[in-house]
Amino acid sequence: MDVRRYELAFPDSAGTGQDIVIVDRTESRGPGGHPVYADATGIVRAEISDRGEVRMLPSGGHQVPAHPLTARPLPP
Repeated sequence: MDVRRYELAFPDSAGTGQDIVIVDRTESRGPGGHPVYADATGIVRAEISDRGEVRMLPSGGHQVPAHPLTARPLPP
């Protein structure tokens, strides 16, 4: 399946809900060879495998990306 967009759900800062980030497929590939997805700002970047496995990628030198709770494919 060729998924172009995902919805990533992260725990919110209060720990009571979720922050949702939409990421779109880029032309890049991650260290595992899978497509890289990024949000509109380019700050949130994730390599997502065809099995839905997510590897968050830092977009800056001192960034320590959080790991999402879920990654849901979105329809085209």
